[in-house]
Formats: sequence, structure tokens, C-alpha cells
Amino acid sequence: MGVRTEHVQDGNIGETLTGLAAVIHERRGATPDTSYTAKLLQGEADSLLKKLAEEASEVIMACKDNDHDHIRYEAGDLIYHLLVTLERYGVTLDELAGELDARHR
Repeated sequence: MGVRTEHVQDGNIGETLTGLAAVIHERRGATPDTSYTAKLLQGEADSLLKKLAEEASEVIMACKDNDHDHIRYEAGDLIYHLLVTLERYGVTLDELAGELDARHR
């Protein structure tokens, strides 16, 4: 578990995800030695997939502890790693939104 973020304020999830996805996309061409995101995008796929599973497990454990701030913190890690995974495999946020939209129509 990392250090919990202090003084978190509500944000706009659409803007946040769009901005984060853009930064992740830009890191695709970065040097893995200088960018953790580039390392995840260009390194062994299993490393990224294991990290995604690890973060999902940490969300589960935070939920079992019923710790609101820890859930939020670990969910942030999970969503970041999910966005990196989507970028690596060529799934855009618009495609994801379309998938989710189609499920509730």
C-alpha cells in the first residue's frame, strides 16, 4: 500500500479520465527507463497484467476493511493500470464508453 493522498477534492470523472488517457497515450513513445507508464506499455505484457490483478486485489482488501480513503486510493491505482492496459491493447475511452452505453439501452 502506498501513502494515502491527502486533501482530496471531488473532480470531474470524464475530464480526469480523458486527461489521464491522453498522458498515457503520450507515454507510448517515451523511454521506459524514464517513464513507469512507458515501461508498462512497452515491457512484458505479463508484468502489466499482473499489476492490474494486484491492484484489483488491493481494492478488494480495502473494501473488506471498509476503509473509505483506502478504497479510493486503491481504486485510483486500479483505474490507472486499467487505462494503461486499454492503451496497450488499443481500446479507446470512446470504445469503452460505447460498450457501457450499449449495456444500459
